[in-house]
Amino acid sequence: MNTDEIGVLADNYCMNVYGKRTTSIVRGEGLHVWDADGRQYLDFFAGIAVANLGHCHPKVTEAICNQAKTLVHTSNLYLIEPQVKLAEILAKNSFADKWFFCNSGAEANEGAIKLARRYWHAKGESKPVIVTAHKSFHGRTMTTISASGQPKLHDGFDPLMQGFKYADFNSIDALDEAITPDVGAILLEPVQGEGGLGTPDETYLKAVRELCDRKQILMILDEIQTGIGRTGKLFAYEHADITPDIITLAKGMGNGVPIGAMGCTDEIATGFAVGSHGSTFGGNPLCAAAAFATVSTVLEEKLVANAAEMGEYLNLELQQLKQKHSCITEIRGKGLMTGLAVTCPAMDVVVALREKGILIGPAGPNVIRFLPPLTIRKQDVDTVIEALDASFGAL
Repeated sequence: MNTDEIGVLADNYCMNVYGKRTTSIVRGEGLHVWDADGRQYLDFFAGIAVANLGHCHPKVTEAICNQAKTLVHTSNLYLIEPQVKLAEILAKNSFADKWFFCNSGAEANEGAIKLARRYWHAKGESKPVIVTAHKSFHGRTMTTISASGQPKLHDGFDPLMQGFKYADFNSIDALDEAITPDVGAILLEPVQGEGGLGTPDETYLKAVRELCDRKQILMILDEIQTGIGRTGKLFAYEHADITPDIITLAKGMGNGVPIGAMGCTDEIATGFAVGSHGSTFGGNPLCAAAAFATVSTVLEEKLVANAAEMGEYLNLELQQLKQKHSCITEIRGKGLMTGLAVTCPAMDVVVALREKGILIGPAGPNVIRFLPPLTIRKQDVDTVIEALDASFGAL
């Protein structure tokens, strides 16, 4: 089928929640994808920070194929070897002693919210309220849109779930003011993904950790977009030299296979008891095998260091571009999670680069977002910078 034929079926049978889509990606290999009409693109968006190893990485493909031939699903009524191996590698490379697996980032955040509330409940304390940030994004379920500090996500879904407060991001004073005796946790993204790539001051997360310790509340970090090497550290909390109490992961963990995870310390894990949480599909053999292969490869091929190096190179090149084009107002983000704030509509630039064979995406009306695979090289950055230069000149 060509793109037009696929589009007709989408219009006829798919709910219109994504708007009009004019490109259909049908094949991928490494840093490149091809559409239904045979056109090749350099993918600098990686399926919204998902394909950290690039498309169809041989080690992940092999893991998926071998597991699919062996066993796809059993449910969590039984021990699952790939799942426990995944938990082990995450535990050995993070602060989190215990892990729970689910199917998406939204589910991971749901689990973190449930765990935080039940932890205090089990201690006989009433601290159900969670403080999140304005412009935050934590998922599309009723609970996680309620947790997200963006009114546009709330529109039409009243009544929202109770138990959330919002404070300005990157303001420790605003967080402090929001904390009342019924607050049990603070939930933050280390870098705001959908909220325009908001990047905090270097001291912010450390100050949040100190605030949580002083007020005796939990620190939850949503690392769904920042995790697994995206920011130049395996986890973004490492930049601040702190550890949270609970962390959530998804996106880059499975390189495209749907999987989410929530990790915490041994102490916080006591908040859940048998039967208090669960998932039919979470951490099933197929998804867990793909995620284990992904995380192992990121570590073995030193892609976290490459993300740091290429992120710095991309930032320097964008800074030079900023000197040339007045429509660029700010460069944000960390590592290979980079945002370019512009005065023109971000989608105009996204469309212009797509026409030049490069895929990027927006993060709000005036922020361009770059989320390439962690495997990119300098020549790939140069290709994107050249295309941006030409596009800004034309726009």
